[in-house]
Amino acid sequence: MTEQTSHTDMPQTDTTQHEAQPHNTASQAEAHEAHATEEQAGTGTAEERIAALEEKLAEMEDRWKRSEADNQNLRARHKREIEDTRHYAVQKFARDVVEAAENLHRGLSALPPHEEGEDALITRLREGFEGTERSFLSILERNGITRLDPTHGPFDANLHQAMQEQEVDHLPPNHVVQAWTPTWMLKDRLLKPAMVIVSNASSTGQPPEKKD
Repeated sequence: MTEQTSHTDMPQTDTTQHEAQPHNTASQAEAHEAHATEEQAGTGTAEERIAALEEKLAEMEDRWKRSEADNQNLRARHKREIEDTRHYAVQKFARDVVEAAENLHRGLSALPPHEEGEDALITRLREGFEGTERSFLSILERNGITRLDPTHGPFDANLHQAMQEQEVDHLPPNHVVQAWTPTWMLKDRLLKPAMVIVSNASSTGQPPEKKD
């Protein structure tokens, strides 16, 4: 007895793996929108196609203007940040410099007032101190450092530091009677407040006249 073996040929299926390629969603959306516009422009009358294209052009122009405005704002803000850093990076050093200027002024103030017939050495010493101070202050001003004398002006807690109060009859309350040190500014920023004596609430004077 002969056994017959049936061989059934089973088709083999090759499975091919396809890797998804990365894509830009925004770019695809714009491409799809542009394709839709082209399809819309390809149908209808010539006037309708022109109107559709003009509308698309106006939309793209508006997007470009908005993007350009954002870029300009970003550049302006970056420029301001660079300028602020450049202007105020030397603030600590500037404080030390004005301390030297104050010490120089104290040395000048310690000299006796000018008198007729005084010793020539004292005269030359005073003139030397005064010339050095003028030159020093000029250098500071060229670098944006200025001093303000608050004497007899209104007290400003943002610019002055009150060391004591005093009753006076030539100023109203809350005015600077005497400034031990000036107010120092770096550009528009406070560098060092003035040390001042302030007229108290019992003071009876009138505000000083404003100078033109």
